[in-house]
Amino acid sequence: MTLQQLRYISKIVNCGSMNEAAKQLYIAQSTLSSSVKELEKELKIEIFYRSAHGISLTAEGAEFLSYARQILEQTELLEQRYLNRPPQKQLCAVSTQHYAFAVEAFVAMIRETDAAEYKFTLRETRTHDILEDVSTLRSEIGILYLNTFNRSVMTKLFQEMHLQFQPLFLAQPHVFVSSRHPLAGRQSVTLEDLKPYPCLSFEQGAYNSFYFSEEILSTEAHAKSIAVSDRATLFNLLIGLNGYTICTGVLNRNLNGDNIVSVPLQAEDSMQVGWIYNKKARLSVAAQRYLQKLKEILEQDGFAVLS
Repeated sequence: MTLQQLRYISKIVNCGSMNEAAKQLYIAQSTLSSSVKELEKELKIEIFYRSAHGISLTAEGAEFLSYARQILEQTELLEQRYLNRPPQKQLCAVSTQHYAFAVEAFVAMIRETDAAEYKFTLRETRTHDILEDVSTLRSEIGILYLNTFNRSVMTKLFQEMHLQFQPLFLAQPHVFVSSRHPLAGRQSVTLEDLKPYPCLSFEQGAYNSFYFSEEILSTEAHAKSIAVSDRATLFNLLIGLNGYTICTGVLNRNLNGDNIVSVPLQAEDSMQVGWIYNKKARLSVAAQRYLQKLKEILEQDGFAVLS
């Protein structure tokens, strides 16, 4: 086992494919593939699943990567100290459901980064993709919610995918509506009040399960419903069609302006928003800083952070 092989594994995971990693390393893909296979043979483990759809880390591979990254970080420190080499780029990737506070924390984290070079990634994506991203270490952190309806299913998936859930805050259900919506001035609304208006939600693609819905009360029937894939489109439809979406109620005016307001929804449920990580990996310094910013922003918004 060599440092070069450890760097190869790290580069493959960061790039998400063997082909792209080989390009960035300026070596032939066959050379890279052979080096990985030699390492797997030496260690008697399988680091990557290989299929027609590409590669992904195995559970053993995720554990190996966490150790490899520690060695590479220590090697980099030695090189900086004794060879005066410049530090490598800071890396951090986060996958999240569509939350404005997750974006705000990402902005705050980057603003305080003093690294000369970095590569950060923020993915607002589908629930199942968040689980896959963190399980394969494509992302270090995933942000999603649990409630009484999805908790048992999601907890089972966490166990199967070697993920750990850490709660952030408890949110009572709200709806986002246009500031000009007929219900915008209400102290609270009911599902009955909302019946005449289109209900907007984030579509979940091939894994379109009620358990993966970003909105609680997902099994409720709606006469008018619209599924979208991104937050900007959802907000545009809220304004243009007098629609609504069920949410945590956390609204960032710096990012969303004054065209959207949050109204409490009368419902016997709540959302425990939290973050997940891969139990076989150690968080980078940048990821730890992101979590700190996330907690600070939530506390500024008046939420009691649970961890």
